[in-house]
Amino acid sequence: MLESLAYVGIATPAQKEWDHFGTRVLGLERGPDGPDGAQRYRADDALFRLAIHPGERNDVAYFGWGVSLPEQAREVAQRVEASGLEVFDGDPETAEHRGVEGFVWFHDPFGFRHEVSWGQVFLPSTFRPGRAHSGFKTGEQGVGHVVLLVPDLEAADEFFRGVLDFKLSDRIIDGKLDGRFYHVNGRHHTLALIQAPMTGLHHLMLEANSLDDVGTALDLCNEHGHPIVSSLGRHTNDLMTSFYVHTPSHFAIEYGYGGLAVDDLWVPRTFHKASIWGHAPGERNAELPPALVTRMPEPAAAP
Repeated sequence: MLESLAYVGIATPAQKEWDHFGTRVLGLERGPDGPDGAQRYRADDALFRLAIHPGERNDVAYFGWGVSLPEQAREVAQRVEASGLEVFDGDPETAEHRGVEGFVWFHDPFGFRHEVSWGQVFLPSTFRPGRAHSGFKTGEQGVGHVVLLVPDLEAADEFFRGVLDFKLSDRIIDGKLDGRFYHVNGRHHTLALIQAPMTGLHHLMLEANSLDDVGTALDLCNEHGHPIVSSLGRHTNDLMTSFYVHTPSHFAIEYGYGGLAVDDLWVPRTFHKASIWGHAPGERNAELPPALVTRMPEPAAAP
């Protein structure tokens, strides 16, 4: 049903810090601002792929999932409604702001807003990276992947796999890490879920077209003092060579190259190590929030 991660929206009080970080470090293009003052960043010819909205606190505003036809969005809506959740039609004005023909939206059991959209607007041959860059791997694979922290991995798996029809790619169980990885297209994973004592966005992955782009981004992060969450390394499951950097809005960007492709014959696997080499924890991790936390567990009732 779902075909790609089309766009992501974040609310933050740290908008000003994103302009240099998003363009001169990550290499995204700053597109026209949204009507609410959102800074919109482009990774290809789509109107935008990442929107940084003004907000009083850091929060996930929405995840935008792409489908080809409105009928597919309606099918998703029916499945979500059958699971007991309410689904709403997106209004035309908001659809225009998102750069899509239309969408439906709902909140998942963990509070994240999801928009299932069709008719994403592309402006051919208009992408101009914010610095010298060979571009990003997007197209049918969408902007990249997101990794969410959830307090109930089994319930999350039931919703995202059972209701939204994400396909399991594999699982990593490595010490305290218990994660499941899912695909909706040829990208090894467009979504991953990690068991955690909180709900939030751990990271958004951007895949560059060149390993040199990754090395250059790493140098720029160090030069400008952006905290490295994980050093350069290569993952066991999707074979991505990447590093992780802490963003001004407290989630991480995984910046990588060379991710594995999957197909309809893919057989899920289990790994007991997250990385083949590298991905050492950053020196400043102890002083940084672990993720963009949207919800902490409810306090236990007094006896």
